[in-house]
Amino acid sequence: METKQKDIIRGGQFLVKETLCDDIFTPEDFSEEQKMMKEAVIEFNDREIIPHKARFEAKDYALTEEVMRKAAELGFLGVSVPEEYGGLGMGFVSTMLTCDYISSGTGSFSTAFGAHTGIGTMPITLYGTEEQKQKYVPKLATGEWFGAYALTEPGAGSDANSGKTTAKLSDDGKSYVINGQKMWISNAGFCSLMIVFARIEDDKNITGFIVEFDKNSPNGITLGEEEHKLGIRASSTRQVFFNDTVVPAENMLAGRGEGFKIAMNALNIGRIKLAAACLDSERRITTTAVKYANERKQFKTPISDFGAIKVKLAEMATNAYVGESASYRAAKNIEDRIAMRQASGNTHQEAELKGVEEYAIECSILKVAVSEDVQHCADEGIQIFGGMGFSEDTPMEAAWRDARIARIYEGTNEINRMLCVGMLVKKAMKGHVDLLGPAMKVQEDLMGIPSFDTPDYSALLSEEKAMVAKLKKVFLMVAGAAVQKFGPALEEHQQLLMAASDILIEIYMAESAILRTEKNAKRFGEDSQKEQIAMSKLYLYQAVDIVEKKGKESIISFAEGDEQRMMLMGLKRFTKYVNYPDIVDLRNEIAEKVKSENKYCF
Repeated sequence: METKQKDIIRGGQFLVKETLCDDIFTPEDFSEEQKMMKEAVIEFNDREIIPHKARFEAKDYALTEEVMRKAAELGFLGVSVPEEYGGLGMGFVSTMLTCDYISSGTGSFSTAFGAHTGIGTMPITLYGTEEQKQKYVPKLATGEWFGAYALTEPGAGSDANSGKTTAKLSDDGKSYVINGQKMWISNAGFCSLMIVFARIEDDKNITGFIVEFDKNSPNGITLGEEEHKLGIRASSTRQVFFNDTVVPAENMLAGRGEGFKIAMNALNIGRIKLAAACLDSERRITTTAVKYANERKQFKTPISDFGAIKVKLAEMATNAYVGESASYRAAKNIEDRIAMRQASGNTHQEAELKGVEEYAIECSILKVAVSEDVQHCADEGIQIFGGMGFSEDTPMEAAWRDARIARIYEGTNEINRMLCVGMLVKKAMKGHVDLLGPAMKVQEDLMGIPSFDTPDYSALLSEEKAMVAKLKKVFLMVAGAAVQKFGPALEEHQQLLMAASDILIEIYMAESAILRTEKNAKRFGEDSQKEQIAMSKLYLYQAVDIVEKKGKESIISFAEGDEQRMMLMGLKRFTKYVNYPDIVDLRNEIAEKVKSENKYCF
């Protein structure tokens, strides 16, 4: 596919540069190959995973391994692996799509699949030597071996670089001896290979190693018992203990002290794929809920006719649509950036690493937003089912439990919130995103006299696009003033960073939905997008409320006197509609559509 360089904005630049709807990718842009892959994955999910949900919930770890082998036979484990290493060599959007549609049957399989294809395989693909890739990646791509990722320790969770596991070079220099303990290791019970992080001597940063694991010849590796977890019950999760585990020196991954960099970049990829892994769960939960609401009668009326239920159905569908819009927008940006880098002479490894790293801000935004939306979706699903929703006999209870982990792994949502603002500020300081110029312009706007002209909002979604532009001014106003006041010490003000990140998240998510809807209305006609227009407006209305609340919280936390009064006036101006949407009508319109289709239908 031809890539137009001028249209690919850099990571974080969505905040300061206008994105045209024609320049974003939407699920309606899937190629024929991608549509075929989507159908193949859905068919696999419906045949191999969903009918066996009870077995997964009963902690049938052998079933998880068996289904992983079946996924391997169809090539699903090697979608993103280059063809020369036994994979399908498909682009980033296709890898997202596979992760999206294979993940909805149960969180247990989703976790096993994500851990293997993402953090179990990708570090070798992206950081391995040619010899390491030839030796290990084909086995992982074909499912001959399964991979795991051993980073977390009892005392090193969010502070991943503080791990105590050690690696000591042998006297002959031919191997390293690893000692230590890792915990929460997905796939530990059936893996043949682990990416293990350990510290050499007093190095500042940890180092990565490829460690083979054969239960018949354990090499000093012992496993704890399977963890009994709230959700993802058939995902094998164990502690791993290393006692004088000997690893050949050539199995060091990248260079000495490069482990922290590997860990962080692997997590960037993991974050956007985790967002994808939540999407079809939202769609299926919404479908299950609306089917029940259409069938369940109270006071001789289907409960889907009640306004209180319509609110839930409308917002569940809206959040799924918005999450999907933003996830595929970012995925295509990454794919295009990778293609650009390869065209300019980068290797596949360099191009993919830098392509994903470029959009690390968007990856963190998506991880937070979609993981919280899927939890809310499952929670509302239980509520629609009422007492039945609390029972293990209905699917909502398991969906709610499985969704809960998504806010914790790949970096907690609190860490990701602080990261996305911190990374944006760092990009600005490096000159990759011009925040200073636009922030100064907002300050000038605050000092000037506001226009009292009534703008022309006759074009489709024109007021919504103007509102998004104003919300960007709120972020620039708050973040600009905070950086001026605190400088590098801003990272110590975590509550301020969290509030600013919520503003940033809402901007990206709302804009993504609006641009998708505008693009599809232009090519398919407005009548075909009536409910999508309603969802875009509904989400934005709620985003404005969040931005106003978080903006106020931020301003009064660090500004005083005239500065505070001026910024609060600016906040009021930047969050005010000219024509407020009737959100009751919007919700009713969306709910009636899913009711009539008896499923999530967007």
